[in-house]
Amino acid sequence: MALSISQAVAMIIVASVCTFATRLFPFALFGNKKEVPKFVKYLGDILPAAIIGVLIVYCLKDFTLGDKNIIIPQLIAVTATALVHLWKKNTLLSIAVGTIGYMLLIHFVFV
Repeated sequence: MALSISQAVAMIIVASVCTFATRLFPFALFGNKKEVPKFVKYLGDILPAAIIGVLIVYCLKDFTLGDKNIIIPQLIAVTATALVHLWKKNTLLSIAVGTIGYMLLIHFVFV
């Protein structure tokens, strides 16, 4: 289903406003306070590990025993993600290494 020009422009405007609003919300909510609430600090500490856990579960949800071309790249990518995260403590780097590594493995090694 192709979008008309006006529909595409409307969709871009709505997405832009929503993106801007989500970026503005924390400043509007906590702008006058110099101290970040303890709950927000707690979320900042706990969410990176939770995100990694959710991504691992999502990645392995279709894990089937028997097909080595599926199992081995998944296990290598999960292991690489975990090791990079334990080493660098950088969520984005860990996700990038796991994703890029998995894509390279399934496209060039386990064809």
